[in-house]
Amino acid sequence: MPDTAHDPGLAPGLQAPLRDYLAHLGVERGLSGNTVSAYRRDLTRYARHLAAVGRSRIEDVAEADVTAYVSVLRQGSDGGTPLSASSTARALAAVRGWHRFAQAEGLAAADPSADVHAPQQLRRLPHALSVDDVARLLTAAGSGEGPVPLRDRALLELLYSTGGRISEVVGLDVDAVGWLGREEEHDGTAPSPHAVVRLLGKGSKERVVPVGSYARAALDAYLVRGRPGLAAAGRGTPALFLNTRGARLSRQSAWAVLRRAAERAGIAEPVSPHTLRHSFATHLLAGGADVRVVQELLGHASVTTTQIYTMVTPEALREVYAATHPRALG
Repeated sequence: MPDTAHDPGLAPGLQAPLRDYLAHLGVERGLSGNTVSAYRRDLTRYARHLAAVGRSRIEDVAEADVTAYVSVLRQGSDGGTPLSASSTARALAAVRGWHRFAQAEGLAAADPSADVHAPQQLRRLPHALSVDDVARLLTAAGSGEGPVPLRDRALLELLYSTGGRISEVVGLDVDAVGWLGREEEHDGTAPSPHAVVRLLGKGSKERVVPVGSYARAALDAYLVRGRPGLAAAGRGTPALFLNTRGARLSRQSAWAVLRRAAERAGIAEPVSPHTLRHSFATHLLAGGADVRVVQELLGHASVTTTQIYTMVTPEALREVYAATHPRALG
């Protein structure tokens, strides 16, 4: 690894600790060369800032110096590129790592970056399709003959019906789908069986999610008329969704299924598997679903994560407020 901490603009009291920290990242923590290079760029810029404000030793750095550097990054006032909030947060993380290392190694008595906060990032609203666009997308997925269109329609129907992550859905085995009540005989007067699916989410946390009637019909058609033909090309696998070689469908292939369906449906805006997850949550909340129920369906650990979806239906929220608050009208 080249010694890049030698900078004529830096005093030895900054050069040596920076060189030691970069070596620590590469040797002791085993970070890749590209990652160490990224730390090097971020911290060299920071060290130059410290030199410019008269700090020649890392033990002399104060919290105000770190706070000022955050403003420098955002504004580019050091002649460097102004950074976004997310990039500034990344650069500040590198600064914090260096100061923690210096304190742990006895090079500084305290960590001046400990209480410095990264700039707040604007919360990006999730993109959701309209109900009509979802319907056109799902119809387009099933156009054509043979087992592949049946698979594609079932895949996208299940993604939208459950709000599952793409990794959760392509990871399903056949026995993860169940029909509650199917074992009973129905005479036409009893309610039809309810479909459910067991999704394995983050942290291997399993949740049982109901499957709507459209997705259930698509799954039925695929399991009866589509999957057997695809399975015949393989060596036998419990996977629910198969590729044309009879093996489990990959995440990348599932993405391709969605892209092709969006093109056929004439949807110009970008569509990803997460778009269907966003649409699932948004449409449920717009229809009056409780946010905590949606939290459980999505597999979010915190309801705060789910509440972002309420931000994309302001009209619905205003209508509910106007209809229910006793002092809303007057």
